[in-house]
Amino acid sequence: MSSGAIWSVDDHLEDILGAIRPLDPIELQLPDAQGCVLVEDVTVPVALPPFDNSSMDGYAVRTADVAGASEEYPAVLAVIGDVAAGSGGLPTVGQGQAARIMTGAPLPPGAEAVVPVEWTDGGSGGGAASTMLPAGQAPEAAGGEVRVHRSVEARAHVRSRGSDVQAGEVALATGTVLGPPQIGLLAAIGRATVRVRPRPRVVVLSTGSELVQPGEALGEGQIYDSNSYALTAAARDAGALAYRVGAVTDDADELRAAIEDQLIRADLLVTTGGVSVGAYDVVKEALSSVGDEDEPGGGVEFRKLAMQPGKPQGFGSIGPEHTPLLALPGNPVSSYVSFELFVRPAIRALMGLKDLHRPRARAALKTDKALTSPEGKRQFLRGTYDPQTGTVAPVGGSGSHLIAALAHADCLIVIPESQASAEPGAEVDVVLLG
Repeated sequence: MSSGAIWSVDDHLEDILGAIRPLDPIELQLPDAQGCVLVEDVTVPVALPPFDNSSMDGYAVRTADVAGASEEYPAVLAVIGDVAAGSGGLPTVGQGQAARIMTGAPLPPGAEAVVPVEWTDGGSGGGAASTMLPAGQAPEAAGGEVRVHRSVEARAHVRSRGSDVQAGEVALATGTVLGPPQIGLLAAIGRATVRVRPRPRVVVLSTGSELVQPGEALGEGQIYDSNSYALTAAARDAGALAYRVGAVTDDADELRAAIEDQLIRADLLVTTGGVSVGAYDVVKEALSSVGDEDEPGGGVEFRKLAMQPGKPQGFGSIGPEHTPLLALPGNPVSSYVSFELFVRPAIRALMGLKDLHRPRARAALKTDKALTSPEGKRQFLRGTYDPQTGTVAPVGGSGSHLIAALAHADCLIVIPESQASAEPGAEVDVVLLG
């Protein structure tokens, strides 16, 4: 396809994903592996839990000794000691005996079940206890008795060895994204490190001499740099480690130098602004010929896409490692829509994920009048989606600068290239952003 041709959204995305290769796996400590993708099946070396243990504070007993017990006719048992979590040298529970046991403590030999402390007198000789007293304060601690007011079946209030996972089972499969529960499971089975694809390092640069950083005073003709903040947040939301670079002025040499400085810490570079056909479109000026001679296979191509917003786009690679670079438009909505369509899938491809795209739904258009769309272009409108009614309503207009409307949207309404309008009640595709 020639550089002057109009690219479709699908062809541009296919070109990007065809050039992206998942990052090489590395071994990481568990705290550093959060958000990464497993590249190996993790099997369980030891059963969880590794021993029978109590799920309650109470008394470890033999079931025959408490059969038929009631408040009127309690079973009276001799207390032979305490069993706490982490205990070793466990006492053996014999006929007519009980051991005080705490939640998580191993079930002692001879015991078949646990009676919750609330079903006993707690060794006080009175009515039902409400809590287990600390060791040394219990009335029966020196070898007293406990009255049990209810019977229990075998294994009652006992968490059996291997009831969570058995040794040899697959705890986590290849391709799993490691969130807090998965990190916890890995720690529980004794894994200190795990082999994963790391989170991609994404560097976001915004361009424009008119840009001022939030918190500074605006001069005449200046605006705040919102794109770099939004896209950095979006990159983190997609799973990346994202770094924001302050706005670069409309100077091609300065931009090239800024990008070269960032190559050392980037798996993916994202620029915003300067990709159209104006006199100060610095990204095109700075990158159109980068790497063509010195780095075979490198360079960035600038294209026009059959979409609205987001017509001007750039894609290629730069530097000795052929680091991928996506150049997005500068209008806030254009840049964000472009990120969702092209950058987010690229980040997830670098992570080695199979599911690259936002979920989609079909919804009935909830609007007072038909929505118009430029024929031959795929339009993406901001909207709010109601899954209960299966409807979607547009938010704000179609202008690519209307960032306030974007902040209140939770989806993009897609009107295909073949349609010039969408009537109220029409079924449309919806890209869910939440």
